[in-house]
Amino acid sequence: MKASACYTLAELAGILGGELHGDPELEIRSLATLKSAGEHQLSFFANSRYLQQLRQTRAEAVLVSAAHQSDCPQAAIVVPDPYLAFARASQLFDWREVARSGVHASAVIAEDVQVPPDAQIGAQVVIETGVKLGQSVVIGAGSVIGQDCVLGDRSRLEANVTLYPNVRLGCDVLIHSAAVLGSDGFGFAPTQQGWVKICQLGGVVVEDRVEIGAGVTIDRGALDDTRICAGVKLDNQIQIAHNVVIGRDSAIAGCTAVAGSTKIGERCTIAGMSGITGHLEIADDTHVTAMSLVSKSIRRPGVYSSGTGLEPHQQWKRNVVRFRQLDELARRVRKLEQAVELYSTEGQKDDGR
Repeated sequence: MKASACYTLAELAGILGGELHGDPELEIRSLATLKSAGEHQLSFFANSRYLQQLRQTRAEAVLVSAAHQSDCPQAAIVVPDPYLAFARASQLFDWREVARSGVHASAVIAEDVQVPPDAQIGAQVVIETGVKLGQSVVIGAGSVIGQDCVLGDRSRLEANVTLYPNVRLGCDVLIHSAAVLGSDGFGFAPTQQGWVKICQLGGVVVEDRVEIGAGVTIDRGALDDTRICAGVKLDNQIQIAHNVVIGRDSAIAGCTAVAGSTKIGERCTIAGMSGITGHLEIADDTHVTAMSLVSKSIRRPGVYSSGTGLEPHQQWKRNVVRFRQLDELARRVRKLEQAVELYSTEGQKDDGR
């Protein structure tokens, strides 16, 4: 958290567009949950399951909707969407310090690279030839920027990010530590003597306002570029294979893998530990639940699931056995249906006589 972050309730209400019920001069210095909040802390109420916590909270003030303002025993900032207001308030108290321009003495920067005067380049950073840096970029310690990369205005790379050559970032991109963009896609041609590598000749394009989590890997395209469109949010430990396209404002949760040449539409959500096979198309506004396997294209928007829900172990084992019997059971049911159809047909013939 920024040490200097402190706002009065009147200031917060103005910034968040809310209606204040309480002392406008009360100071807020941090955010906290309804259960743990105390003096000088702001909380929010956005889920009815926590109604009792709202009624008992000791927070200095709470972000609430008009429908629950009367349930709040403390000062309240009434907003249409408390969760959205909380998101905006969190940015005011972010732990990241405001970037301080300058280049660390240990950074290694190619002679042809022009560093904007307001850029911040950390210790042990390596920037290779042909790189173009936008205004107010921040490059964290130990990061490596390969040849001919482009970083748009206000892009921020945390420590130890690696951009292989020909990776292009738009404006306001945030990439967390240990992410690797532009590594080779998984392409090999089989022969009797073994595998022959297919060199990956494309790049990676990341558009504006994308956030990429820690440990994410995004492979470069085989010929065309892998593309992450504007507003996409990627959680930690995600694998994006070569030539994947992820549409605008989609979000993918942790430990998901997307195989090559798949196109994910706009405003999609993919929950954690899902697997998406290659060369598929997923429609706009598709939502995939956790641990699902997507093995064919999704043409119509909606909610899709394939992971099995949790159940007691003994019951799960019995269900696994039943699952293995489904094919034989289906065959037996079909034989019974055919027998019934035959019996019915014979019966109609007898009645006709």
